[in-house]
Amino acid sequence: MIRQFTGALLFQTLSCCQGLSLSMNKAGFPNISNRAQFLKAATIFTATSSTFVTAIDPAGAAISDENPRFIDSEVQMKFANGPDGNPRTRGLLVRRFTGDSTPFTFPIRPVSLVKEWPNEPPFKPEDFLRADQQDDGSFYALPRFVYHIDEAAVSSLTQYYRKNIPQGSEILDICSSWVSHYPLEFPKIMKRISATGMNIFELKANDQLSDYQGKDLNIDYKLPYEDKSFDVVTCVVSIDYLIHPIEVLKEVNRVLKPGGKVIISQSNRCFQSKAVAMWLKMNDRQHLELINGYLQYAGGFLPRNAFDITAEGVDTYNDPMFIVEAVKA
Repeated sequence: MIRQFTGALLFQTLSCCQGLSLSMNKAGFPNISNRAQFLKAATIFTATSSTFVTAIDPAGAAISDENPRFIDSEVQMKFANGPDGNPRTRGLLVRRFTGDSTPFTFPIRPVSLVKEWPNEPPFKPEDFLRADQQDDGSFYALPRFVYHIDEAAVSSLTQYYRKNIPQGSEILDICSSWVSHYPLEFPKIMKRISATGMNIFELKANDQLSDYQGKDLNIDYKLPYEDKSFDVVTCVVSIDYLIHPIEVLKEVNRVLKPGGKVIISQSNRCFQSKAVAMWLKMNDRQHLELINGYLQYAGGFLPRNAFDITAEGVDTYNDPMFIVEAVKA
């Protein structure tokens, strides 16, 4: 979720940004006093309580300090220096879902992978064509501090990670952004959390990362890490954009330690102009079989497991969330 001050201001902010920083006070709340009057109509900040609540979301009033449902923070972007030499900045208020303190439940349902793939990949070049064949760097040049799946899907993935990634792991998140959907405690209990992604400004805003590198895997699919560096590699709702998915997954296998695993998550949402052609012709079930095929042709993985982890509760509809998990042989 993201609150836009005005469309024009957002465009000016994103199109001119050169630097990025998060501004938080010692109490863990965003420094918004410089825009207090502007936000007065939309924001309630109670100094004597532990709650930072938006007027448009009264359900947030019950959030606890220890286990918040969401975290509001300010993202500031420096886009120029003024005539006096002082930096000129613009800011955005962003809300990060933590996956905790939600009304959802999180069943894990095994899904059988039944498609038998031939010995050689059956894919044709046109299978990986996209409606927008222009440089991805241009498409992703502007930071998008938004979610592409709903809170229920985010939360189900966070809870899955908590149950299935051991403490002390070294993790790599490929195709990452300003959020990685890991539980709040992960930066403290994991040995390392690295990431690659298209937009360096989004990666800089991701406070769960130990280190990050900007990387367009559709141009250069080689991962910038040594062999056997990670215990877990994650990829969130992004494999549908890769035009060299088998080569990328070969790289994932290379950087995984023996016995390490890759967790590929997928929903039914995407930028249709950037998803590969054959993905758009498939349903959710076929997507899981396709990911399994990619992993088979990448080689070096044990038989894969798939799960439907779609959250239940509250709304009549929640975005679906699926997992394909593969362990390095």
